[in-house]
This record gives sequence, C-alpha cells and structure tokens, in this order.
Amino acid sequence: MATIDRGAKPSKAKLSADVYIPVPDPSGPHVDFSMVAKMPVWDINGEMIPFDYFYKNEKSIIIFLRNFQCYTAVEYAEDLAKIPVENLKEAGVRLIVIGCVPWKYIKPFKYDTSFPHEIYVDQEKNIFNALQFLRKSAEGGRLSSPHVKSSILGGVLKSTWRSMQFNDFKLDIRQLGGQLVLGPGPVEHYYHIDRNMLDHTFINRLLAVAGVEQVNYDKHKRILQI
Repeated sequence: MATIDRGAKPSKAKLSADVYIPVPDPSGPHVDFSMVAKMPVWDINGEMIPFDYFYKNEKSIIIFLRNFQCYTAVEYAEDLAKIPVENLKEAGVRLIVIGCVPWKYIKPFKYDTSFPHEIYVDQEKNIFNALQFLRKSAEGGRLSSPHVKSSILGGVLKSTWRSMQFNDFKLDIRQLGGQLVLGPGPVEHYYHIDRNMLDHTFINRLLAVAGVEQVNYDKHKRILQI
C-alpha cells in the first residue's frame, strides 16, 4: 500500500532561508506506485532495471532530467555532483538521476559533469509520462535557478555545441523533468513537476527532505538574462 510521508527530519546543518521541509499537498499529483514500479530504466550498459529497484529497500532522491544536451540539465547535474558520496551513505540515501535519452549518452554525460552518483535513462519515457512530467512550459514555475550559471544565450550555444559533438539533433527538447524523494517501500516524501527548464527543486531542499547534510553552494550567482 502506497503512503505519503513528507515529515522527514531536516539535516543537522543549519537551514538557510530558501530551504524548507515541504508539507503534503492533498490536491497535487502523487506517485502511482502500482503503475510505475516495474517500468524499466536502462543503465550505462544498456541493461534494463525496474523502477522500484531505487526505492524498494531504501530512501532515494530521484532526479528526472531533460535531455542530456540541454545546458540546464548539465549544470544542474554538475551541482548534484558536488554532493559528497559520504554524506549520502551516512544518511542511508541514494541519489539517482534518470534522463530521457538513449542509454548510450550516459557515459559521456557522466564524464562531462564529473558525476559520481548513479545515472539511468527512461529512453521510452514511460515513467516520465506516468509521473505526468510536462512536455511544454507552464505558468507558475521559477524562472531562474541558482544551479544554472550560464546566460540564456551562452547556454543555447553550449547546447548546440554539445549536439554537434554527438552529431545528434534529434533529442527531445520539449520534455521537462521533476524530482522525487521516495522509499523505503512505496512511500512518497516529495514530488515536484518542473514547469519550465529552470523550475527544478533547489538541491538543498531535496537533501533536507531526505535527511542528508546540505551542501554549501554559492548563493550569489545569478542567470544573466539576455
């Protein structure tokens, strides 16, 4: 039986003003565990793994990213990579990133972002669809992110260059992602649907919900709007 529990204890680190423990939103969407549990994701070797592998026996922060060529996905992942592996182990929490691209892109993405945590892909986007992640921007989301440092112009140029490197301009540029904190078992602690490509959850909020020590990010960097 699935349950909703967003009463996770915050980490011992002092919470900043933009970090909070979310309260349940009865009107919001919730994870249908019976639907998504056995849907597959693909690992770096092209092997399929059921989605419930990530939360069945432990708590996991699960990040669903846009296509791996998008500069916002790359820069968000670069900040996720700064979370010490030891902090996650101490809290008994896994950090999972799931993209919406073919599995062959996992290895270069891990290399480009120096990502030390787990990465998988939902290349058929069945889980993306089941979790109601959007395919176009909607009103109400954040229009800036402390985890994205590039200007819009600079970011688009980086995304284009990355597409040229992989000689692939066919990746889905409309698909948006979201963030979850699940487990152990069919328990939902946090569920966020991105409303635009900059509307992802602040990383320290996810860490607070999961009970992981937070990371000291530079809070003064802003996106240069061009």
